[in-house]
Amino acid sequence: MVPEINYIAVILATLSSMVVGSIWYAPKVFGDRWMRLANITPSGRASDAVRPIIVTVIVSFVTSWVLAGATWIAYDFYGGGFLVGALVTAGTLWAGFTAARFITHDAFDNRPTGLTVLNCAHEFVTIVIMALIIGVWPPAGA
Repeated sequence: MVPEINYIAVILATLSSMVVGSIWYAPKVFGDRWMRLANITPSGRASDAVRPIIVTVIVSFVTSWVLAGATWIAYDFYGGGFLVGALVTAGTLWAGFTAARFITHDAFDNRPTGLTVLNCAHEFVTIVIMALIIGVWPPAGA
């Protein structure tokens, strides 16, 4: 079985991650706190952000694509509503992979708990919004 994927929804979900990140890490939202906890000092050069932004777009596309495929598999197996399936799948994948890995790595890296919570929360909000987009625009076969 090959999952059916709505690539327009995947691209929109990818773009949504950029919007969420831009808002979340804005200095007046959580950006100043994140820089302090992560011990980051901005260089002030916009060019320093190009590589991380390109990497973020690529991995956000992969995340959206995997979420869309996993949602289709769950929908095909369990039935029910596609939107609910997308949200449940997103929450399960976030808890089992993203949050669990962040917590493990941050514990060994001796990162502040506040940084782990901030980053895990960002990833949760990001994947829930991705799931909403993917769930609202299911592939034709759903």
